This record gives sequence, structure tokens and C-alpha cells, in this order.
Amino acid sequence: MASLMARVARGVAKNVRQISTTTSVAVSHDDIMEKWPADKFDKHFIDYLSRPEIDGWEVRKALSELHDFDVIPDPKVVEAALRACRRVNDYALCVRFLEAIKIKCGTKKNREVIYGYIVDQVKPVLEELGISTPEDLGYDKPELFVPQPEYWWEKKWYKDYGYDKKPGFEF
Repeated sequence: MASLMARVARGVAKNVRQISTTTSVAVSHDDIMEKWPADKFDKHFIDYLSRPEIDGWEVRKALSELHDFDVIPDPKVVEAALRACRRVNDYALCVRFLEAIKIKCGTKKNREVIYGYIVDQVKPVLEELGISTPEDLGYDKPELFVPQPEYWWEKKWYKDYGYDKKPGFEF
């Protein structure tokens, strides 16, 4: 009985070692990809997203992986992603991908500069594919915002959404 238990324990230990080495390989793979030069990183995603047989799940997987990295994608990668989204006929994913890029840009000033640059660079592709930006669709402004002067904590939004310029507005 003791030898049987020893064999089972050795087998479990062997499996645990195999699982832990497999996990460490997956983690080190991500580390390797983060250390790639920018052109190799971009080429990887462009090649993956440009495959003609790509399906919706693979497009979402690639965009999710791209979003997980601490980078703002190059306009060439954005173009490949938009084309892949339209190839699988997922318009909503196009808009959400652009929205995610805007969020990744960080502060308002960075969003104006970096996100504005990206949108300017991919504008021909947006027009070719018939994709509207989140700003064109009005997603950058709340739909049902109604200023209420009695709530002092909402006054910061008046200027951001242009209500301070409307007739009859007063603090």
C-alpha cells in the first residue's frame, strides 16, 4: 500500500512540475512579445488581422490581446484591425475599438493629440469602409444629460458639454 501511495505522489508531483513549467512558458512568451521592437510587434498584429480566413472570435481575441499591452497601436495596426472588423461584418467592434484607443491615450490633452493623429491617419480607411468615429456618432457626450443647478457637484460638466454658452444659463 505504501509503494502505491508513493507512486501516486510521484505522479502528482510530476504533473504539477509540468503544469508549472507550461505556465511559466506562457508568461515568458508574453514577456518576450513585450520586448519585441515596435516594427515586429506591429507586423505580428497586421499579419494576424490581415488573414482572409479570420473569423469574428479571432478578431476579438487579437484586439483584446492588443489592448492588454501597454501600447497605443500604430495607425497601420488600426487600419488592419478596422478592415478585419468589417471583413467579419462587426461594425460595433470597429467603433468600440476606436473608443478603446481613445481611452488608452489617457489625459484629455493626450487624447486630443494622439487620438486625433490616429483618426487623421486612418480617415481614408474609415471613409472607404463607411465607419463613423465615436465622436461622429455622439458617443463622446452623454445622451440624457440635463444640468440641474441645485446639484453643485454637477457644475463641472456645464462647461465640458457647452451648457454654459446656452441662453439663460447661470451659476
